Amino acid sequence: METVAVQERIVGVRFHPVGKIYHFDAGPFELQVGDWVIVETPRGKQIGQVVSLGMPRSGRIEGPIRPVERPATNRDLAIRKYWERKEIEALVVAREHARQLGLAVKIVKVEISFDGKHISLLYHTEEKVDLEPLRRRMEEHFRGRAVEFRLIGPRDVAKWIGGLGACGLETRCCSLFLTEFSPISIKMAKEQGLSLNPEDITGMCGRLRCCLIYEYEQYVRAKQELPKKGKAVMTPHGEGVVVDVLPLREAALVRVGERVYEVPKEHLQPLEELKALQEKAGKPCNGGEGCTCGRHHKGASPSSEIEG
Repeated sequence: METVAVQERIVGVRFHPVGKIYHFDAGPFELQVGDWVIVETPRGKQIGQVVSLGMPRSGRIEGPIRPVERPATNRDLAIRKYWERKEIEALVVAREHARQLGLAVKIVKVEISFDGKHISLLYHTEEKVDLEPLRRRMEEHFRGRAVEFRLIGPRDVAKWIGGLGACGLETRCCSLFLTEFSPISIKMAKEQGLSLNPEDITGMCGRLRCCLIYEYEQYVRAKQELPKKGKAVMTPHGEGVVVDVLPLREAALVRVGERVYEVPKEHLQPLEELKALQEKAGKPCNGGEGCTCGRHHKGASPSSEIEG
């Protein structure tokens, strides 16, 4: 019973607009989506916003479930704004010290805990770099605060910087709604018949575009369920040949005579299979192996044979 009670008190909290969701025990507090709360984390005290109620869909929570310390007040929200301004100042300081030290690193973001005791520097580099000199300088500048460095990948860099995606139509998916990154492979582009030109399938981060996974499963399923190009099929318009498949519409373009029709998959019948079924139906059953007519089964009554 206690486990059930705990599950009912679980709230999902996010510390950044499109960040990962962490789960906490709401305890005696009646919280709603949109409420701000103060929680204790391995990186110190933090302020976050409630974005979900109850257990996650997976039914699993990583690590121990810490309690919500208390709902945030208007004063807490004002402090949050204060630290956000300080984070920008700290980012400028960190980048300047990194430049003076000649470090081949890109400081992307600085995070300061709600209690102001922890400073995290998110950076990216393609080389092995000794960050100890930069740590000492930052600790001297921000006296009494613990300074840590967190290496992030190129996709996280693009996520924090923001801007338009490679398509030029929308804000980058990673900055708009992606909370976690899925593995992307060149196979996904091949399955969708996309150009393999790096300029066409590479995102602003320099990696394969995250959107390649959005319709991948549908293309794979369509390839299994739709006839291939060049396949002879029977349609409501007559016999024809598939000239193209439309995975997202679950249909195929079929040439029948001089015209091309878009035919839904449920109205497509491979001609070879259809002819095989017609030939089988036209042959008399000899009662051999694979007989399905029922007339030659053991125990069949004479009356059933006559009726058959």
